[in-house]
Amino acid sequence: MPDAASAFAVLFVVLLLADTGLRLWLAARQIRHVAAHRGAVPDEFAQRISLTSHQRAADYTVARIRLGMLERVFDAVVLIALTLMGGLQALDLLVSSLTDHDMLRQLGLLVALLLVLGLLSLPFTLYRQFRLEARFGFNRMTPGLFAADMVKGIVLSMALGLPLAAAILWLMASAGSLWWLWAWVVWSAFQLLINYIAPVVIAPMFNKFTPLTDAQLAGRIRALGERCGFTVNGMFVMDGSRRSGHGNAYFTGFGRTRRIVFFDTLLNKLNADEIEAVLAHELGHFARRHIVRRHAISIVMALAFFAVLGWLANQPWFYVGLGVLPQLGARNDAMALILFFLVIPVFTFMFTPLASWFSRRDEFEADRYAAGQSSPAYLISALVKLYDDNAATLTPDPVHSAFYDSHPPAAIRIRHLLAAA
Repeated sequence: MPDAASAFAVLFVVLLLADTGLRLWLAARQIRHVAAHRGAVPDEFAQRISLTSHQRAADYTVARIRLGMLERVFDAVVLIALTLMGGLQALDLLVSSLTDHDMLRQLGLLVALLLVLGLLSLPFTLYRQFRLEARFGFNRMTPGLFAADMVKGIVLSMALGLPLAAAILWLMASAGSLWWLWAWVVWSAFQLLINYIAPVVIAPMFNKFTPLTDAQLAGRIRALGERCGFTVNGMFVMDGSRRSGHGNAYFTGFGRTRRIVFFDTLLNKLNADEIEAVLAHELGHFARRHIVRRHAISIVMALAFFAVLGWLANQPWFYVGLGVLPQLGARNDAMALILFFLVIPVFTFMFTPLASWFSRRDEFEADRYAAGQSSPAYLISALVKLYDDNAATLTPDPVHSAFYDSHPPAAIRIRHLLAAA
């Protein structure tokens, strides 16, 4: 076991260093590339976006990337401190000293870790919201609203997360060697429940949703939905401007809770033709079954992860290799969950470009669908406005974009739409 634990520890450190190094290298490429193209608007956008807006987008991108680099290094240090430097071990012993009840001890460990991670990430969140976003004119959130959102988030996480965690811990202790299969069933059912209730229960806790009052726009959207075979159960406007200047629109829920939501900021920026084109793109994801496929892939991946966790939870080297000595005479199920979900991103980061490629493929397909349901010119016009208003860079580094971006770069996307036109 010592050899296996040592080998696993070395593998973990090597992959963490590779992960962090690659992220920093990609970030540096993005900064250099965006800065090098800051001085001129790309030809595709020269008639629509001013040089001032282009430079603002470049500066915003560089500022976010630099903050992300600092945050990534900090996260790597925290991960090492929690694992190999004994942070989780100390936290487990502290919680164990407070209660002898096994389930309470394990739930307490989960809660304590989440509080620690939340407190550690809070300075970055505050800086991003009240300094970086404010610097570029996007922040609309007050400290009071931020605090209220944080309290609501904590209460909601406890109300929903603790019963789920308790159910999985109970299955780990009571359901035998196939506990992971039953845990996956519970997890999948929980995800479906959240998707169903989120639009009508959770989202209204944070934002105000009012029915769309523009009868002409609502009629066009219903007609579009009928052409696409999509039943619209509700169209709502969300007060996104209370928190941010960014604009967006999205579909949410399923069945009777399925609805279309517009940020109020979006309605102020796009005309009716452009809004219809944007929604035609989103309906393209529905018509081409991208959403169903993504949910199916997510469920299958969750099954694979639970199966791996079911095996790792019984391997002493998994705990020891990550700096934890399992407690003798007590359950270590919560610790297994924590270690697995802390380190799995390090072992799966290499698959990020593949996921990004599939996502970009779906975006191109949805664009082609939208071009058949609406005018490509309207979608291009809407995209240009959104790029401009959201300060999205028009000149991303190709390697960085291929690795991370779920949407195609602006210039390439518009070329495809022009070809469709």
